Amino acid sequence: MTFQATRPEGAKREIYHELALQARGLFEGERDWLANAANLSSLLFGGLADLNWAGFYVLKAGELVLGPFQGRPACVRIAMGKGVCGTAAAQRTTLIVKDVHEFPGHIACDVASNSEIVIPLEKDGRLIGVLDIDSPVFARFDDEDRVGLEALAAQWLAASDL
Repeated sequence: MTFQATRPEGAKREIYHELALQARGLFEGERDWLANAANLSSLLFGGLADLNWAGFYVLKAGELVLGPFQGRPACVRIAMGKGVCGTAAAQRTTLIVKDVHEFPGHIACDVASNSEIVIPLEKDGRLIGVLDIDSPVFARFDDEDRVGLEALAAQWLAASDL
């Protein structure tokens, strides 16, 4: 199978539908969570406009540890409850932050990031980690992004042995 990341044009709902189809193809026949996380990071980074980081943090020994990603180098460890990622993980709820500079305790891994969305990853009631997406554009993410990214996260969880 050959794969080329594309930036679909059109409404967000259509973009996320196309990304879901591409993800299904990437995950088909592969259960390794690490390989699937690497491919999903690449798919999101190449398929969504105005991103400067897309990737995973995995829960290990009570803290979030950097996993597969696309973008500039990132913070390696994030404490639960700290920054946007740690807060989303601790609350087990998706966080959309329109201006990360106004988020209490924001951890600036990349000074170019201005907005962020973080989706907690849960399987069988256990927290696995988070999917973190950053943008240099203020207020880049909205509820349509939340719905689309939560669906892609669920697709990744279902396709991966964790």
